[in-house]
Amino acid sequence: MSPPLGLDPDLLRAFVYVAEEQNFTRAGARVGRTQAAISMQMRKLETLLGKTLINRGRGEGIGLTPHGQYLLDRARELLALNDSIWSSFQAPDVSGTVRLGTPDDYALQFLPDALRRFAETHPAVEVEVVCLPSTELMERLKAGQLDLSLISEGHETKGWPARELIRGPLGWITATRFSPHKLTPLPLALAAHDCIWRREALRKLDETRHPYRIAYISGSATGSMVPVLAGLAITCGMPNRLPEGTRLLAPGEENLPELPDFAVLMLKGKGAPQPVTDRLAEHIETAAKCEARSAGWLSQSA
Repeated sequence: MSPPLGLDPDLLRAFVYVAEEQNFTRAGARVGRTQAAISMQMRKLETLLGKTLINRGRGEGIGLTPHGQYLLDRARELLALNDSIWSSFQAPDVSGTVRLGTPDDYALQFLPDALRRFAETHPAVEVEVVCLPSTELMERLKAGQLDLSLISEGHETKGWPARELIRGPLGWITATRFSPHKLTPLPLALAAHDCIWRREALRKLDETRHPYRIAYISGSATGSMVPVLAGLAITCGMPNRLPEGTRLLAPGEENLPELPDFAVLMLKGKGAPQPVTDRLAEHIETAAKCEARSAGWLSQSA
């Protein structure tokens, strides 16, 4: 019996992009190929595996067959290993320490995958992660205590070039089992006074004259979720990757005002060590781009 043929990473990468974009043309744009070339690659992959992977001819985009769904996660794992091996041999030999600051909620959103991939390609680099509110992170950045930091848009960044990673809407978040959003006055769980999200939420409520009371104050956005989970208050925050037991309120539900868009910025410290800081920033940008795409947000790094 002859050994099985190997799977071309280029075919798998094109397949993953087709699955993510649900469109041959957009998938092709990500790898610099035409729609016809991507379609041909998918036919080749299906012939190689002997299974139909893609449902074609749907009204809106395309979808995956059960065999395609089976392949998708495994293709991502294989590509991650392939890219890790390649990067390990191609990356410059850098070492040292990079000090990274981030609000706690952004840490959960972007950093796990970014730090894992960075560690795989730069095993000699130590990353110190500091989780604090954006205001405190800006103070540490100005004091030279951080090399790289994520902060929320709206904080003072004058004199500091800022890279916008993602932009998307804030949302009102409540419990799935309880209805604190139906109470009058509306009980709120918010972060400290210098939080941009808090400021915008209160401004919108004041503008619409919606009665409210600040029932709980936390030092972090993650801490604000505790009374929400208990059904004691609602909060505002990023509308994706919500903790189990919480949900996003629909636009206009209970006549709550629509919240504005927010942006996540990345700032580099003056005198930050190079090239290690740039390499970490690239990994964070990539993770942010994936998050923005999955959530349907705008990504400046796309």
